[in-house]
Formats: sequence, C-alpha cells, structure tokens
Amino acid sequence: MAIASAISRRLQCAAVGVFAVALLASCATTESVSSSEPETLVAEAQTTLNNFLRDPDQTWVQRNLDRAKAVLIAPRIVKAGFIFGGSGGRALLVAKDGRTWVGPAFYNLATASVGFQAGVEVSEAVILVMTDKAFNSLMASSFKLGGDASIAAGPVGAGAKSDVTADLIAFTRSKGVYGGLNLDGTVVHANTAWNDAYYGGSNVLPPDILIRKTVRSPKSAALLAEVTKGAK
Repeated sequence: MAIASAISRRLQCAAVGVFAVALLASCATTESVSSSEPETLVAEAQTTLNNFLRDPDQTWVQRNLDRAKAVLIAPRIVKAGFIFGGSGGRALLVAKDGRTWVGPAFYNLATASVGFQAGVEVSEAVILVMTDKAFNSLMASSFKLGGDASIAAGPVGAGAKSDVTADLIAFTRSKGVYGGLNLDGTVVHANTAWNDAYYGGSNVLPPDILIRKTVRSPKSAALLAEVTKGAK
C-alpha cells in the first residue's frame, strides 16, 4: 500500500509537471509581464552563453558560432517526471545581420515525454541555427524541433572536431540527475507578451525584431556584444 501510494503521488506530480509545461506554452501570447522579466532572461542568457564559450568541453560551439545564422539560448530548462514527464523553459533568439547581431526575440519551450524517468533535471542550452530553413521556421508562431527542421546533438569534448549536418545543432549542460537533455520534439512558441514588454510595443513578432528590425533595445547591448565576441 505504501509503495502504491508513493507511485500514485509521483504520477500526480508528473501530471502537474506536464500540465505546467502545457500551460507555459499556452500563455505565450496571453500572459501579463513586466519589462524586468525579459530583462532578467537576457542577463541569464548572456551568462549561459559565456558558460559555453568558456567551457573546455564546448570547443565545437566556440569554433563554429561564427557559422550560425542565429543562436537560441535557454538559460534554464526544467525537466521533471516519473513515467510521464515533460520539460519547459524560456529562451531567446539572436540572429546574424551581416557582421553584426540583432535581437533578442523571446520564446517558450515545451515538450512532454513518456518513458522511465525519475527526478528533476535543470539544464541550460545553446542551439546553433545553421540553415535558412531552421531560421525561417523560428519566425513562425510555433515550431517543432526535429519536425519542421532537423536537430542534432552537438559534439562535446576538448577535441571535438566532428562535422555535424543538421538544421539545428544543440548543446546542453545538465545540472540534475539526467545524463543529458533530448530536445527533439520540443515545441518552440514565440512569446509575444515578452517581446511587447521588452520592446514597449504591441504584438511584436520575431520577424519585426530579427528581419525587419523595426524595434530595438539598448538593453540588449551586452548580450549582443557577447555573441559578437564569441563569433570572431
């Protein structure tokens, strides 16, 4: 009875976790946010990128960042569950514009999974957008990693020299009980509410920020400088 009760509680917690992931996705355009929230994410994204650029096991990122058309950065992806689970988090995208970088545009990440898993994992991720197909897909309101464009795990290690052919190449650093985070199947939702809060506009979409460049913010200067330095 005690074991059955414990399993039941874990399943309930997992269901809550999956619901939370779904809720995170559904509120991408309806939530009310203050400008401080996206500003905090920008600062965290800068720290995450710096972590990868300084990590001796992330030499592939360091050597190939300049080849990317854009970079999707997720400072904190939380994955939790027991049998049924899911993961979710916030991310932002910066894109190359000639020799400079522009952005960011804000996104939510959400996925659900079924299979044996236990515990909670917190990861940070840097995803290099290598093709126009992947970049154009990210300009839509919703985009599935591995579905609308291919995604591959990037090579890790001080001597990583492998050539990887994929629309997106993902690198994660895990801080929990899992060995790694599989982002295949993750749905990326444009977060219009966060774009609006950060840029002080109304219905600001990723193309407005990264293609038409009709909105800008001086608050992104430090992040863009970090990307520019890392891409040299």
